[in-house]
Amino acid sequence: MIQEKVKNLWKLCFNDSEEFTEMYFQLRYNNDVNIAIQSGEEVIAALQMLPYPMTFEGEDIHTAYISGACTHPDYRNRGVMQELLSQAFARMLHNNASLSTLIPAEPWLFDYYARSGYAPVFRYTEETFIASDTPAADTGFTLEMSAEYTEKKYEYFNRKLRECPCCIQHTEEDFRVIIADLQLEKGSVCTLNKGEKITALAITYPIRKDYWRIGEIVSDTPATKTLLLQLICQSLNLPSVRVLTPPATDESQLLGMARIINAKTMLQIYAAAHPELKLNIHLTDEQVSANNGYYYLNNGKCMNSAKRLPGSHLALTIGELTEKIFAASSPYMSLMLN
Repeated sequence: MIQEKVKNLWKLCFNDSEEFTEMYFQLRYNNDVNIAIQSGEEVIAALQMLPYPMTFEGEDIHTAYISGACTHPDYRNRGVMQELLSQAFARMLHNNASLSTLIPAEPWLFDYYARSGYAPVFRYTEETFIASDTPAADTGFTLEMSAEYTEKKYEYFNRKLRECPCCIQHTEEDFRVIIADLQLEKGSVCTLNKGEKITALAITYPIRKDYWRIGEIVSDTPATKTLLLQLICQSLNLPSVRVLTPPATDESQLLGMARIINAKTMLQIYAAAHPELKLNIHLTDEQVSANNGYYYLNNGKCMNSAKRLPGSHLALTIGELTEKIFAASSPYMSLMLN
């Protein structure tokens, strides 16, 4: 059975706990999202293409997040993963994914994935929230800490995350996976409530007994965010917590990469969002030949042609195009089980 063979390869290549591996293969893995290369009966390389919606320029696009990319040690440095990625891109295109995303597990992998057209575009900011010595006053708000799923938590989380204009979104099914991972990590979904209404929510993980990290926080106002963080510190008897947030301009750190899978779709959305833009592009894509050609952006529309039309053209690789169209958007992703 292919799933067992992929799981065995995963265990060989990654240092994940038995509990996490079982959770991943029960809740995240299925044969439809998996792609593998075999040598005889043995799976020698595999990856999963996990579907995520994403907000981009006022539209929802389909993305495929690369998870669990691994090659058997005996077959490394032979181009097997590059071949697997090329096959994956063809499958993504067939499944109407416009973009692929990933988080490199090691710094050197940024250069490796760049060879397959990925560009480093996802960033985040990590801040330290220092708790006040003064206990939070009783303002009628209450703190709830629980690692249980509720529809109300997901609805609030989803509504607030959708306010982020260029962001990987999480479906209800995916939020349940986040909760399952949180339970393994002994973390909590922390909510600040005013009566029955949630006014702020944080996904909170312990790194050590005295060191906790907020993997995501959403709130109605900056004041409810601050109050929630203060109450979390108070409840856990912590002097501070680390908080991951969307990228701020100066202090952001690199997190993940993106690669355009369907250039026509992405450029149509980009052109519609920037009707003032007039641009002629000569695009080359070594892995997805359907993207090769000429693209003409004018008056909010994108036309593409296999033949070059008169005028000067900006020559771009698929990686350069990905970088260009996300340059001003501050793309963001969180809670990707990376």
